[in-house]
Order: sequence, then structure tokens, then C-alpha cells
Amino acid sequence: GAAAAATVVHASATGAQGAVAAQVESGWKKIQLSVNGKAVTVNVEPRTTLLEVLRYQLDLTGAKPVSLDGSSGASTVMIDGKPRVASTTLAISCRKKEIETVESLGGENPDAVPQAFVDNDALQCGFCTAGFVVAVRAFLNKNPGASEEEIRAGLNGNICRCGTYVGIIDAAISVAKGGK
Repeated sequence: GAAAAATVVHASATGAQGAVAAQVESGWKKIQLSVNGKAVTVNVEPRTTLLEVLRYQLDLTGAKPVSLDGSSGASTVMIDGKPRVASTTLAISCRKKEIETVESLGGENPDAVPQAFVDNDALQCGFCTAGFVVAVRAFLNKNPGASEEEIRAGLNGNICRCGTYVGIIDAAISVAKGGK
């Protein structure tokens, strides 16, 4: 069963000579995370991924488990404002960091990016959509007036198996031109 212990080694500098002492963490731990502006307490093992925590403990199911190696980009979230793949990020490494999921971009007054996805018919089956929405928002936060070529390069880590790339690029361009 699940009796196998997973470990994570944390290195910290000690002593005047800068020697490295290893501290091994194992077993279940309660940790605090900041998700979509709220402090939450979750129960994790060192091997627990951020995607598992988001979906199965916090019921934030926007990020999708399409590829465990992160190659699809469907589990893209923002960590400290940068796009990261939740399926390959250990939850324990996210302490003291701000995590934003696609759910933070919705609500009564949705962000311009999900609205542009709707307006430009940029979704089909929906599995890639949340990852693309977060990736577009993160990219445009850093490059608000990006060109089509820059947008295409900036979204290179996300895959849409339905082939809605035309709509996705049009959505990103519309937000870049609209300045929201």
C-alpha cells in the first residue's frame, strides 16, 4: 500500500565554512498555503503535488491532471505571479508563496482573459482551457502589449489537442490590444 515513505531533502548553509547539512522531511504534515488570496491549511506528504492539493483538498478543479509530467500545461497556475505546472510542483515547496488558480480569474466580474476566450471561441473540450487562461494572464501581466509572435512564443508550453489555437491566440491578442 501507501506505507512507503517519501522524503524531501532540504539543504541549508551552516557554520562559518558554509557546510551543507541535510534535513530529511517525511510523513504527513499540516502546512499553510496562500491560494487565491486566502490562507488555507492542508495535509501533505513531501511527495504531494500542488495539483493534488488544489483538486482533492481545496476542491479547485480548474487545473487538470492531463499529463503528470506537465507537458500539456493543463495544470498551469501562477506561483508568485509566474506560470508553473501544478502537476510537477510539490505542495510543500509552495509555503510562503502566493498561488493563483484559474478560479481567481472568474466570478461576477471575470478577468478579461476568460471573457476573451468566450468571445473568441477559444475552447472546445475544455481540458486545456484553464491552463491556457492562466498562462495567457501570466504572460500578458509581464508583456501587456505583446505581439502575436510574442504571444505564440510565450504560450509554447501549453498544448490543445482539439486545435483551438487560432481562437486562443485571437483571445490573447484581443486582451493585449484592449489593455485589460
